Amino acid sequence: MKVVNSLRSAKQRYPDCQIVKRKGRLYVICKSHPRFKAVQGGKKRKPS
Repeated sequence: MKVVNSLRSAKQRYPDCQIVKRKGRLYVICKSHPRFKAVQGGKKRKPS
């Protein structure tokens, strides 16, 4: 999956794309065209 700056632009690639929030991350999923997948937000690291 590709990390993009704006999931709004990723959602506009194809009409079937959906934004889903799972475990604190935002995903763009597209069942008809799986190559349009995207993710935003990752793990927060503990300061060491």
